[in-house]
Amino acid sequence: MITKTMIASFVLTGLFLAGCSSHPDKATGEQKVSTATVPTAAAPTQASTFVLRNGSLHTELRIPAELTAYREVDLYAKVNSYVKTLTVDVGSEVRAGQLLATLEAPELVSQLAAAESKYRSQQAIYESSNATYQRVLDASQTPGTISKNDVDIAVAKRNSDLAQMEAALSDFKASSTITGYLTIYAPFDGVISARNVNLGAYIGPSGKGSEMPIFTLQQQRHLRLVIEVPEAYKSFFKLNDRVRFTVRAFADRVFEGSISRRAGVMDKALRSEHVELDVQNDDGKLSPGMVAEAVIGLDSQPNSFVVPKGAVVNSTEGVFMVGDVNGVAQRVPVRVGMVGDTVVQVFGEKLIAGEKFVTKGSEELRNGSTLQ
Repeated sequence: MITKTMIASFVLTGLFLAGCSSHPDKATGEQKVSTATVPTAAAPTQASTFVLRNGSLHTELRIPAELTAYREVDLYAKVNSYVKTLTVDVGSEVRAGQLLATLEAPELVSQLAAAESKYRSQQAIYESSNATYQRVLDASQTPGTISKNDVDIAVAKRNSDLAQMEAALSDFKASSTITGYLTIYAPFDGVISARNVNLGAYIGPSGKGSEMPIFTLQQQRHLRLVIEVPEAYKSFFKLNDRVRFTVRAFADRVFEGSISRRAGVMDKALRSEHVELDVQNDDGKLSPGMVAEAVIGLDSQPNSFVVPKGAVVNSTEGVFMVGDVNGVAQRVPVRVGMVGDTVVQVFGEKLIAGEKFVTKGSEELRNGSTLQ
């Protein structure tokens, strides 16, 4: 009985030693025992999912803008002259056609008088030759009294004097027009925002006597809000859309305007589209030159896919979402559209409504990974 027990003990000890291997330590020479390890399968990744559905997304684009006058013009003198009178000053509100200034140029007045005198003289000569022609024509009705050659000479003299009179009249009108440049009128309703001359100043056309305009006139009751919209948002707005904006001078107020004009092309330097809004400024609170912050409402297409922002992974391998195909991860390439606070619009040829995707994607989820 004792012998059988001892034999069993030796057998168990041998099996234990066979499962272990020993090798000498190179540094100490001692024997060390190592045990074999058995590989285990990777645990499935815990992941929450959602079902892909069509939806719509509304967000707001905040972008800097600038207010400008709806119409603005620099008023110069047409001819070299001196300032005689000024009827307005900076801040004056004027109406279209209102007299702003009068100028004087004595040489132009002399030219006008000479042109008028020449015209009157040619007019008298024409009237005399025309009367002579009429008498010759009447006398030629009696046979044998006036030759046909005399009638032709009278006609030629009358036509020549008529041509000279018309030329003198043209010179007289031209001189009258130039003299009319000595009065400056407002071309439209607005406010004088700059005055650069005083009484008696010598002025002339731009670059030929005057580097600065006499007045700068701005239409301030009607303003333009100028916005440079980035290329990525070009398709999200259209004409007549309402846009809200604020200015720092009146932080407690929100102003509005409608999109009235858009360039339709991208600026080569800024890669943006020039957009203008019409803004009514009847109370005069706003001023040209103010910097504003515009808020443009953006709405996505109703048949697009809207997913949680965390579902889209932007990695060095591309932009993708992780689909859940029967518990197995499958990367699906996507393109990002409009981005909201918590959701994002996506596009992709392989996106199908009703399929499941991981709510919180990551680069660690590769194709074939097990999902739980």
